[in-house]
Amino acid sequence: MGKYYVIAGEASGDLHAAALIGQIKRREPEATFSGLGGDAMQAAGCHLYRHIRHMAFMGFAAVIRHWRDVRTNFRIAQQSLLQEKPDVLILVDYPSFNLRMAAFCRRHLPDAKIVYYIPPKVWAWKRRRIHKIARLCDEVLGIFPFEPAFYARYGYRCTYVGNPTAEEILQSYSPKGDPAATRSCSAAVLQPEGRSSIALLPGSRPGEIRHCLPRMLDAARSFPAYEILVCAAPGIEDAFYTPYLRAGETLTRETYPALRQAAAAVVNSGTATLETALIGCPQVAVYHVAGSGLIRLIRWAQPIVFSIPYFTLVNILSGREVIKECVADDFTVEAVRAELERLLTDEAYKKEMLVSYEHLSSLLGDSCASSRAAQIITSTARS
Repeated sequence: MGKYYVIAGEASGDLHAAALIGQIKRREPEATFSGLGGDAMQAAGCHLYRHIRHMAFMGFAAVIRHWRDVRTNFRIAQQSLLQEKPDVLILVDYPSFNLRMAAFCRRHLPDAKIVYYIPPKVWAWKRRRIHKIARLCDEVLGIFPFEPAFYARYGYRCTYVGNPTAEEILQSYSPKGDPAATRSCSAAVLQPEGRSSIALLPGSRPGEIRHCLPRMLDAARSFPAYEILVCAAPGIEDAFYTPYLRAGETLTRETYPALRQAAAAVVNSGTATLETALIGCPQVAVYHVAGSGLIRLIRWAQPIVFSIPYFTLVNILSGREVIKECVADDFTVEAVRAELERLLTDEAYKKEMLVSYEHLSSLLGDSCASSRAAQIITSTARS
């Protein structure tokens, strides 16, 4: 019976980790799971020592403000890891925290195997991390098809297991779990007619929602013929959103159905842009940066700090600007409103975007990421 300790620090990681736990259980019904994560992991049978609601801090300023919580998180993770003595430590995204935990595990539990599922995006920035990842981890399981070649350039191994976001979306179109039905899905066939709403995805953390949602709403309200659907994040209570909403504006926790019925979406940059593309909803991406000094710095540092010219996964994977990115001081009500109008009225522009989505879907393939990852992880546990 394998013992697994899983760390996911954000909502998307929690969902991906839960799917992975389910697949490992199919292979090892007696396996036990503990770690740090959210409601999805808990529902999958993982004993939580710390919930992601105490962990989802983004950016240097947020970490400083919550430094006491961050220290508590590390202490809880370290103590519980030593208590559990797992066969395998599974790290899911959340790089700054997880790399420190990998080093701690390697130092104090040398017999434990360490697997990084959804590794840091070293191909985008902080490339030096690749050496630390390779040194600390027994297996690196990538979710983008170009990652194995990128690691190989440095003499390291990374296995592409498929993309969990694509897997979750395609499975959501096949309620009975029919693999054949799942594989038949693509952005082209998932594009329904007669959409009459605008979906807003303001992010998964209170801070980014607070900064993004008012501007998103102001832009969307310029199109009164369309219903506004605000997609709530897991772990954020309804009461947090209600002060921003007017009569007739709907808060929903069914993000995928909301995107399927939306004529267009405004999406806070992150995994959500990829989800929106794979569902086949035209979108504009936004990203808030605090402070005019930081705005100037991010523009100056873009070609130096980042290894890629884009911020969103859709554009990064496509290698070109498929969706408009309103970042930093370009994230204004006027800019978002203008892009929404184009998405809602320019049929040629929208069609070109949807064709690009279909190409993106084919790039990611139809591998079941959680199943392939579970196969490798369980083999690693036995080796």
